Amino acid sequence: MKLLPPLPPLPRLPGPRMSSALLGATALELAVLVGHLIAYPFGLTPERRPPHPRPTRPARTGAHGPDRGETAPRATTAGGEAAPHAATALPLAADDAPPVVLLHGFIDNRSAFVVLRRALTRHGHRHLESLNYSPLTRDIRAAADLLGLHVEEICARTGHSRVDIVGHSLGGLIARYYVQRLGGDRRVRTLVTLGTPHGGTAVAPGAGIHPIVRQMRGGSSVIEELRTPAPGCRTRFVSFWSELDQVMVPVETACVDHPDLDAVNVRVTGIGHLALPVHPTVAAAILEALDAPEAGEDTATATGSSTGATSAA
Repeated sequence: MKLLPPLPPLPRLPGPRMSSALLGATALELAVLVGHLIAYPFGLTPERRPPHPRPTRPARTGAHGPDRGETAPRATTAGGEAAPHAATALPLAADDAPPVVLLHGFIDNRSAFVVLRRALTRHGHRHLESLNYSPLTRDIRAAADLLGLHVEEICARTGHSRVDIVGHSLGGLIARYYVQRLGGDRRVRTLVTLGTPHGGTAVAPGAGIHPIVRQMRGGSSVIEELRTPAPGCRTRFVSFWSELDQVMVPVETACVDHPDLDAVNVRVTGIGHLALPVHPTVAAAILEALDAPEAGEDTATATGSSTGATSAA
């Protein structure tokens, strides 16, 4: 019996390949997620602050926001409790840095900033405020308005006229809306954003259920509002974006691209979305941005234009 010749080997079909950088970033994301799930319950309650009398604040007028009145209405925390107010300002040291407000992302809480908070404390930042906003918040505009009340209370309590804000993901978008659309540039010196969808992201799970998620998509009314002119905005922006951020699609959406804003976009390599608030290299770059003077030095982090760019990791 004549044997048939052996069949030629089939060509190997190309399969999905994961680069070593993406594989490492994914492993880091999983590790950060596990650690964050452990820490999450400890961040559910708001920070305790001593009660103080209600402060007064000047009327806010101008191109960036309407007059909000002479007295601040009482703010509420994520749990529905009234936020404390302060009337007596603390004396300031000559080298006392502005308070730093840490604002978390969607369905998160202040526990996301445990590592960054420790780094800021080690480098001499005395006034750190981690704010929780409710996951039931349905509108970025409402969250931004509440952020403004918190900032007024912090300024009254600490004696500072301005603060710095570090916002992760949605937190950065809330802070930008406050600065750009509600006159918050009067109070915010530097806004640092970490993986924030400034241009809207195509990845928005649950967009059909939660309205605030729909507002993070490209073309939403909130995103379009942030594209409108903002002449004279006094806040400087430092936005960190990662080429391996799977939540920002496209990844460049995490960059601030506005002709009226003083912004620097910092490219981060090798890490994903969840790792941005905890990575030591990013923390060092955030410290550099917060410690930079408001004017005088021409450095990549201190000053720049809306097209400015640098690299952090």
